[in-house]
Amino acid sequence: MKNLFIVLVVAFALMSCTTKEPAQPVSPIDEVKTQEVLDHHLKAFKENDLDATMADYTEESILVTPNATSRGLAEIRKGFEGAFATFPKDSSTLDITKTVIVQDMAYIIWTSKGPKVEVTYGTDTFIIRDGKIVRQTFAGAMK
Repeated sequence: MKNLFIVLVVAFALMSCTTKEPAQPVSPIDEVKTQEVLDHHLKAFKENDLDATMADYTEESILVTPNATSRGLAEIRKGFEGAFATFPKDSSTLDITKTVIVQDMAYIIWTSKGPKVEVTYGTDTFIIRDGKIVRQTFAGAMK
């Protein structure tokens, strides 16, 4: 009888470990919305429109570059203020050479030339959720 009790306890424990919770419905990721946010962001950047650029971020957003990791709106805003000073809209170019959209991720490769700096190879990756950029990385070769 004792052995039967042990077998039942072990069997119950194994069943408990393998029983899965019902899957929660997963909302589909809208690649069209990802593209729209990317398009808005690039247009705002080209126009040096700081308020429109910042509208794409939240207080929880994080932007990682080779020189800094910016968290939240104030830190990200400061980075864009510097970028707009380096690449003023009337005397700079921005050419997107590749765009890839996969679910909530946008990836771009680009070049840019401003009066002070030229980016011969730039790349950004954006994670976009609920119409906002929640994570972004940037790297580039400058001269």
